[in-house]
Amino acid sequence: MTKHSKILVDYTTKSKNFQLVFPINFEINIPADDSVRLLSNVLEEIDYTELYGAYSRKEKNTAVSPKNLFKVLVYAYMNNIYSSRQIETACKRDINFTYLLEGAKAPDHNTIARFRSSRLKNVVDGLFNQVVHLLKDYGELSCENLFVDGTKIEANANKYTFVWKKSILKNQAKLQEKMHKELPGLLAKYEFEMYLAEEIKAKRLKKFIGKLDKIKAISNIEFSNGKGKHKTAFQRDYELLSDWYEREKKYEYYLRRMKDRNSLSKTDESATFMHLKEDHMRNSQLKPAYNVQIAVDAEYIVAAEIFNDRTDVNTFVPFMEKIKKQLGFKYMYPTADAGYESEENYTYFENNGQKPCIKPANYEQTKTRKYKNDIGRAENMQYDENTDTYTCHYGRKLVNVGIRKSKTSSGYISEKTMYQCENCKGCPYKAQCIKHNARCNTPLEERIKRFELSKIFKKQREEMLERINTKQGILLRINRSIQVEGAFGVLKEDMGFRRFLTRGTANVRTEILILCLAYNIQKLHNKTVANRQGQFLHEIKAA
Repeated sequence: MTKHSKILVDYTTKSKNFQLVFPINFEINIPADDSVRLLSNVLEEIDYTELYGAYSRKEKNTAVSPKNLFKVLVYAYMNNIYSSRQIETACKRDINFTYLLEGAKAPDHNTIARFRSSRLKNVVDGLFNQVVHLLKDYGELSCENLFVDGTKIEANANKYTFVWKKSILKNQAKLQEKMHKELPGLLAKYEFEMYLAEEIKAKRLKKFIGKLDKIKAISNIEFSNGKGKHKTAFQRDYELLSDWYEREKKYEYYLRRMKDRNSLSKTDESATFMHLKEDHMRNSQLKPAYNVQIAVDAEYIVAAEIFNDRTDVNTFVPFMEKIKKQLGFKYMYPTADAGYESEENYTYFENNGQKPCIKPANYEQTKTRKYKNDIGRAENMQYDENTDTYTCHYGRKLVNVGIRKSKTSSGYISEKTMYQCENCKGCPYKAQCIKHNARCNTPLEERIKRFELSKIFKKQREEMLERINTKQGILLRINRSIQVEGAFGVLKEDMGFRRFLTRGTANVRTEILILCLAYNIQKLHNKTVANRQGQFLHEIKAA
């Protein structure tokens, strides 16, 4: 048996007896049509002044330049590598990452994580927009047709550490009631004047506690704690006020963080609890998540934004405003699904001279026999524009009885006209016309047919219905399903991005923009290889 020497930690000592042959230039092992070459070429064309400005003078002499580190990060996302430790490993072992590093030493995971969360936070928008403008210069964007959709992506937060607004308001109301009942007596006891407003704030309780702290210091009062120890009346009052203060402070903090939301997660306070289709139990559980909105043009993601709203309808206008500001132009034909339909959104596009293609929320429902035979719907009644009245199935008039105004969270005021039947007595169709309402205590015999509708919204919906059924409308609706829903399919399924790694809106935005940038480079590569450059829409295939 041959005697072997002891293996040392330095494994190179064993290689002295033989020689491994490597090519002098590693680049020759990377194919000419590899996506890493395209990524490097595209990212070389953008300006990194803002990125370098995120570093101090002492930090600028880094082992890996910020530009190359950005290339590495984007390429990692192109290859479904999101963890900073996995990226570090890839930089050490993968020849393509070595190519992007240009011979520099592989960065450690802390450097990568810090670069993603801190350095890119305020500059990633500019870098992403530069690439979008490059795609425009390449002739890859139509600059006319835009497809918008949203999805919910799980936050990096504990799903059990949630706070509900309804619960907070309920507990706060109970505390306020208790304080208004007991606080006046305590104020009189310690001769402290304090204005008791309708809502007692935590800062006022803090002033009272400060008064008791002075009394405690002057009188040299010692608090007793532990089992069997007797607490003085002063200590009990002090602890009661402290408990009120801490609870009210906590309630105010949570409500301030929630704003218009109905919930938040203690782990990531920017995340909202939403129903997710893709949860592991496939039962649409409530989990902390973000509403991710993307806009696609010619299969490329030209914009992405993070929202806390659980629905898509309120995100449309602010998202379109952001796109117009970032790109410097507005799309003439934005297309979205039924989740974005509202009077406010229709009015916004009318005022901006745009022609959207939005599928009405009741589009599929109107095709059903049940809908067409529902005599209680205003759509199935005869309308007289001259008299502004509807005629029901029994031939009786429903007249205009007034206007009700409502205001959205964004400030948009909508006017709804209320209609009421002149007389519903003796109508044989009353049970079919007036729907059953469990919360209504009025007997059916005494009830009168009423409904309300927005005339503006009704007209807008009719115009939209006509537009989506044109040849162009059908083409855009088909492409919406292919392009924007296809983009989400690639991001979630092909690229495996189903959960954010970072926390907070700013960090999450950075992640999604890097992901979308990686998607765009890969899409440019795929279209170039398939010789589909300059193709904006998928044509309708003949049956």
